[in-house]
Amino acid sequence: MKIEAITLRELQMPLVHFFETSFGRTTTRRILLVTVHADGLEGWGECVAGEAPYYSEEYIEGAWDVSARYLAPALLGKTLQSGSEVPALLARVREHRMAKAALENAVWDAEAQEKGTPLWKLLGGTQREIACGVSIGIQDSHEQLLQKIETELAAGYQRIKVKVKPGWDVEVLEKIRARWNGILLSCDANSAYTLADSDRLKDFDRFNLLMIEQPLWSDDFYFHARLQKQLLTAICLDEAIRSARDAEAALELAACRIINIKVGRIGGFSEAILVHDVAQAFKVPVWCGGMLESGIGRSHNVALSTLPNFTLPGDVSASKRYWKEDIIEPEVEVSPQGTIAVSDKPGRGYELRKDLIEKLTVRKEVLKN
Repeated sequence: MKIEAITLRELQMPLVHFFETSFGRTTTRRILLVTVHADGLEGWGECVAGEAPYYSEEYIEGAWDVSARYLAPALLGKTLQSGSEVPALLARVREHRMAKAALENAVWDAEAQEKGTPLWKLLGGTQREIACGVSIGIQDSHEQLLQKIETELAAGYQRIKVKVKPGWDVEVLEKIRARWNGILLSCDANSAYTLADSDRLKDFDRFNLLMIEQPLWSDDFYFHARLQKQLLTAICLDEAIRSARDAEAALELAACRIINIKVGRIGGFSEAILVHDVAQAFKVPVWCGGMLESGIGRSHNVALSTLPNFTLPGDVSASKRYWKEDIIEPEVEVSPQGTIAVSDKPGRGYELRKDLIEKLTVRKEVLKN
């Protein structure tokens, strides 16, 4: 298929409920969508870069600029057989993984449509349904958090993850465990702690957590390895894992016992599959993290989560948790048992609500040779 044009567009979508982490609160998502036009097909991808460079150095304005100036021109006019060919074409540009992922994943989507196969099968997926957990941000009060947990448990979610930071951690976990002693519970620090907090983090062991996600610096393996030796609870690395090479280094150092794979953070499906394979070789489980995606990014997360080593409930939850209206139909739904069934339709498995996409679009640029 020949890449004839690439469309960039920004959508602004207000969240149903604010989402707060250790580095800030989000109420509206600015979302960069990419459309690859090839031989009459439209492949769609989503850039998960945030509004500001807080989770990572990437943010939407930078992603738009590098996509328009460098990444899209590297693909325009090229004839490709597979989405797996995209990383080599974009390799001259260093980093910018989230922007690269949007383009690469759009080509994978177009390839799946061209071949008449579901995207999840094209990626090598084997699971017909995926297990779902939820990520719950920092709230205005402990009681508000407990109410949200109660709502999500009633909806069937198999794992609860709560955001933590100094001052919003031990007391919160104590209250959760006092009410729900047996639920599958984890926490995510988004690099809010240092080794000076080791004694506090060791106190987390008494809460019987599935994992502590990324407690220390976002670019670190070594000190996580030192911390993991002190903890009974498994450390899960998120921000620190940007490639299969990172995953191999972290696992050889025993810096973690679980890995969170975010396809946008990793740079696209090709590298995400490699990270999955490295973890599988080390017999370390993986799960799929969320980045407040619209239905396009969410459908890609569903597809990735069907790979065999995704054995822990991910953050791929229902559309309605985030949006009054999602831009796909049907919306992503979670069963009362906390699972999402995958579709056998060609491509991503969900139709686009192009009328709603146009309504939410605040800027648009069509790139051609």
